[in-house]
Amino acid sequence: MSKTVFERIIDREIPATIVYEDAQVLAFEDIKPQAPKHVLIVPKKPIPRLAEAKPEDAQLLGYLVLKAAEVAASLGLSNSGFRLVFNNGPDAGEAVPHLHCHIIGGRRLGWPPG
Repeated sequence: MSKTVFERIIDREIPATIVYEDAQVLAFEDIKPQAPKHVLIVPKKPIPRLAEAKPEDAQLLGYLVLKAAEVAASLGLSNSGFRLVFNNGPDAGEAVPHLHCHIIGGRRLGWPPG
C-alpha cells in the first residue's frame, strides 16, 4: 500500500510548514486554510480514520487532543478560542485517509459548521 500524503510529510518527502513535532505527532499548516490560523495535527502512527481506531489507540488519541490544545495555545488562540475538527469519511470532508485533527481559529467561527 502506498503512503498517504501525511505519511510523506512525516517522512519529509513532501515539504510542509511544521509548527510542532515530537515522537508521536506532527503539526503543520494547512495548505488550504479556512481561517487565519489553520493547522493539522496528525499522529505519526497511521490510523486511517477515527472510526477505525482501536482500543489500544486510546492513549495516542488523548495525547493528540491534548497536544492540539497546546499547539492552539502556541498559535495565540487560547483566549479568543479555536475549533478542533475530525472528519471521518468522504461525506464528512475527509480527503486523506490518515486520522488528523484540524486546529482552526483566528476569526469568529460560525455554527453549525456544515
